Amino acid sequence: MIRQGVVALASHWVRHPLQLAMLVVGLALATALWSGVQAINAEARAAYAEAAAALGGDRLARIVAAGGGGISQAGYVALRRAGWQVSPVVEGTIRIGGRPLRLLGLDPATLPPEARIGAGPMAEGAAADRGALLASPETVAEHGGDLVAQEGVPPGVVLADIGVALQKLGTADITRLIVAAQQPLGLPPLDQVVSGLVPQPPDASGDLARLTDSFHLNLTAFGLLAFLVGMFIVQSAIGLAFDQRRGVVRTLRALGMPLATVMALLVAELVGMALLAGLAGLVLGYGVAAALLPDVAATLAGLYGASVDGTLHLRPVWWLQGLGIAIGGTIAAAALHLIHLSRMTVLAPVQPEAWARGSRRLLLVQGLAAAGFWAVALLLALTAQGLTAGLTAGFGILAALVLGAAAGLPVLLAGLLALAQALVRRVGAGPVADWFWADARAALPGLSLALVALMLALATNIGVGTMVASFRATFTGWLDQRLASELYITARSEAEAAAITAWLGPRVDAVLPIWQAEAVLMAAPATVYGIVDHETYRQNWPMLQGLPGVWDRVTAGQAVLINEQLHYRQGLDLGDTLALPGGWIAPVAGIYSDYGNPQAQVIVGLDRLVAHFPEAERLRMGVRVAPDRVAALEQAIAGQFGLPLAAMQDQASVKRLSLQVFDRTFSVTAALNLLTLAVAGLAMFASLLTLAGLRLPQVAPLWALGMTRARLAWLDLGRCLMLAMLAMLAAVPVGLGLAWVLLAVVNVAAFGWRLPMQVFPADWLRLGLSGMLAAAVAAAIPAIRLARTSPSALLRVFADER
Repeated sequence: MIRQGVVALASHWVRHPLQLAMLVVGLALATALWSGVQAINAEARAAYAEAAAALGGDRLARIVAAGGGGISQAGYVALRRAGWQVSPVVEGTIRIGGRPLRLLGLDPATLPPEARIGAGPMAEGAAADRGALLASPETVAEHGGDLVAQEGVPPGVVLADIGVALQKLGTADITRLIVAAQQPLGLPPLDQVVSGLVPQPPDASGDLARLTDSFHLNLTAFGLLAFLVGMFIVQSAIGLAFDQRRGVVRTLRALGMPLATVMALLVAELVGMALLAGLAGLVLGYGVAAALLPDVAATLAGLYGASVDGTLHLRPVWWLQGLGIAIGGTIAAAALHLIHLSRMTVLAPVQPEAWARGSRRLLLVQGLAAAGFWAVALLLALTAQGLTAGLTAGFGILAALVLGAAAGLPVLLAGLLALAQALVRRVGAGPVADWFWADARAALPGLSLALVALMLALATNIGVGTMVASFRATFTGWLDQRLASELYITARSEAEAAAITAWLGPRVDAVLPIWQAEAVLMAAPATVYGIVDHETYRQNWPMLQGLPGVWDRVTAGQAVLINEQLHYRQGLDLGDTLALPGGWIAPVAGIYSDYGNPQAQVIVGLDRLVAHFPEAERLRMGVRVAPDRVAALEQAIAGQFGLPLAAMQDQASVKRLSLQVFDRTFSVTAALNLLTLAVAGLAMFASLLTLAGLRLPQVAPLWALGMTRARLAWLDLGRCLMLAMLAMLAAVPVGLGLAWVLLAVVNVAAFGWRLPMQVFPADWLRLGLSGMLAAAVAAAIPAIRLARTSPSALLRVFADER
């Protein structure tokens, strides 16, 4: 009898192929977006783990200088003589092919086995060419130069013998010491051997993994939102199928099939569909991930300085998660229908009107839940007002805000529809208007999930769009301040830079050197810039905080400026001291904004830079000149020195290039926003298609009373657009709340800077029109089907048992 039951249940999908297509498409899309996001996250975290494993960073303790500076070679020798099993590491940044790379210098003779990378000669400690610079094949292909390809080296990292690294970096100090896992007994305490050193525990999760948590949580939230919206499609299709098969289930049970067997067949059917749709979704997800990964890599590099390979690898973890969540989501979407079916008596199948009454009873519970979620969001927001609030508080606010909005929307819509119906009755608008609002209230339970999905998709678009647009507007204004010089020149050598500077002297208003050196400050990479005393900086530099006479103190070498990132991440404030390489300890006199930069940055007087960083790069300069003379000056420099025009950039071109990088950085967010909105529109279409099959008993009496099918279809379309518009209006305050949390809490904890929030009503209007278009397309097909419903089908309703 089981075979007959399978055939009877499966025959429904043969008669209703569109329902089957909606179920499979919804589940496949949901799985695709979720698995695609997880594939991207898995790829990035694998890169972080590989970087954290470099030199045993995830397994071995380290010794660093207490003030954040370097460790002298004499201190290292003293520790070795005292019996400490430590290995020196020097770290810094070098430029190869005009782009920065992280250089790690190590001593193969003392390197612990747990800290070895790859199987190359240096990693194994064999006698080899100590001058080799080892890098991953991808890094060699991208940067070229004198790099030697070596499998196992993390992307963006260059390995060298410590002697070569010290020479390349122009320093004599050691960045840190790696502590071997096995140490002799009876070692003297660290502070008795060398003062000023402190131990650090192993970095279990990696700095990059912690730094990029917000970005990956953001991607996961997008994936989960898209999956939940896809589940609304599945829930609608399953709900319609269960309702239409009530008679089949009743007949099977009347013929003697136990309820447990019927339930098992239905669950097996759902699992089989979930497996097939999940596999299709995994294939689509791989394509989504492969398309978005290059932009994600650009985002991670631009915002965090994290190097992630743009190649996608098949990892079992994300496709197993994809299949698991596809099956679990399908069962969860069908759970309520399965419960109703289990309670259905043999002779009295559950009526949809009872389901509607049950959903109306849930409005009070939903209202209380929404109030509770919003109270939690408000409490977290009040406690997270400080700029040091972490990611946990920020994402807690986001989750509570979204859940409160999702729970509160049906309550809000129900109240508005009841108010509208009462007003219509009071003004005596007529029975058709009264029926329109009553019909909208009756349809609300079936449409609530789709409306919540549309509202969440629109709110997410508004929130993230407001954050990105605020960032872009602020970034554009900030570029106007930072790019004060009319022309920027990069010489090919220091001698050429000096000659160009001397030649330009009498021909321009000012030549501003842009000299820089890479350093490690407080155990993190940083860039140190030197400046001269000029009004350009005093009038244009984007200073957030500053002591009196800040520029005089900096240019005199008495203090330094730090960027906002160093201020937030290291807790440095005005008046605090900062230890720089070479034993220089300087007070902080000012803090400036530095949007888009993942690293710490320090500005010192030019004389101080030359004195403490003799290896500083001295190739770039900014030129102050009348804007109408820039083009002629470029041609003159090219003719005088043979400098290619590509080495000279005017202010507008630098700004244009910076904005291009910015737009690519956030292109992945725009793509996920668009995909989420598209899936929300599909969810609404699925819900409307479900209701179309259930509403004939409510529509047929009106047709019998003389209302044309075309008018009924137009009323149906108007009802759907009205509900969609209400959902979109509700999405605006929710989206603005999301934007505030992203800007005031999450951005500060993740990036190290805070942005002013700006609103863009024109973007809301465009988004609203897009949402209305999606809702109109979703409602058009069911409305057309209603208009084309045959009179015989409408008459058959009166003979039906419903």
